[in-house]
Amino acid sequence: MSDSRDNELTESGQTMVPFLDLSIMHAPFRRDFEMAFQEILSSSRFVGGSRVAEFEENWAEFCDAGAAIGVGNGTDAIEVMLRCLGLPAGSEVIVPANTFIATVEAVDRAGLRPTLCDVDEATLLATPETIAKQISENSRVVLPVHLYGALADMDGISKLAADHDLIVMEDAAQAHGARRNGKPAGALSLAAAYSFYPGKNLGALGDAGAITTNDPELEMAARRIANHGGLMRYEHEIAGLNSRLDALQAAFLQIKLPSLENWTLERRRAAAHYHSMLGEHPRVGLVSHGPDEDPAWHIYPVRVPERDKVAAMMLEAHIQTGVHYPVPVHLTGAYSHLGYGSGDLPVSERAAAELLSLPMFPGITIAQQERVVSALVRALSTL
Repeated sequence: MSDSRDNELTESGQTMVPFLDLSIMHAPFRRDFEMAFQEILSSSRFVGGSRVAEFEENWAEFCDAGAAIGVGNGTDAIEVMLRCLGLPAGSEVIVPANTFIATVEAVDRAGLRPTLCDVDEATLLATPETIAKQISENSRVVLPVHLYGALADMDGISKLAADHDLIVMEDAAQAHGARRNGKPAGALSLAAAYSFYPGKNLGALGDAGAITTNDPELEMAARRIANHGGLMRYEHEIAGLNSRLDALQAAFLQIKLPSLENWTLERRRAAAHYHSMLGEHPRVGLVSHGPDEDPAWHIYPVRVPERDKVAAMMLEAHIQTGVHYPVPVHLTGAYSHLGYGSGDLPVSERAAAELLSLPMFPGITIAQQERVVSALVRALSTL
């Protein structure tokens, strides 16, 4: 995430190319944000209300879903939608190891047991083949992650799940606007969880999340669970939690939502330009996508040797980069109790050592991208 220093001149006279520049996305909406704040301040309706209902309706429409349920953040969204299933404690949920820890954390918080699968070498996403290796008699849910803004093979995963009587849900925290075979994330399974963390393709000015679903019963269950277990004040039908989308963040998200399609097109154009410059480089591995996919390019990842050295050299050249993610979940201390060891999920482990995320945001210029690629190529030439 950038701050005001990103556009200042460095000692060498060059500007920094930020990994993510939210300021250029937010600048056109400053007055709208201020007016929304003043309206909500005057009304004193800070939780729920028409602002939340309006955004939920529009987000559901954007995702081709019957309903959207706003919650406090993306991690809560996963936990709540899993709790809606009413599964026995310890039921197994199959999750890829190549993901942010929040995916697995939410499974754990829902009282279920994460079972970690490997990912495909080319796409770095879970596939029917990698999931099938982890199915056991205790498996109940498959939870693919649409990482980097690309959708997993939901047709294949859904068929596998149907063959084994498993429920499919989606972690779509990075997939706002992504499509596969013309269908968006959030309309490809029983339910999907979104994050609106500020750095996401559609980000709040704080934290927020949502669940999308076409199932009315799951919608009502999610609303109960996220609202202390009931739909009416002081009526607590089940044990729930406090995870509600506040009105201010809903208003900010609604202001930004009409721009999401154009921002996604800008990300796709930027990704295509990176492809054209890096596609033939022998030491740069690109993540693959099929002709039926329209990724949203939340992140533009490449695989490079000696990733940490390359990142340090690029920073010296005034290029910010990211790492998503340096340790696969099965090798983190937090989930050592699951019993996985080094070598158990080799693709995820190799990717964790090689992945480098290049600057990607709406408004990134061709000149900035060319500086990024030039710095990357120079760094690789020294290894």
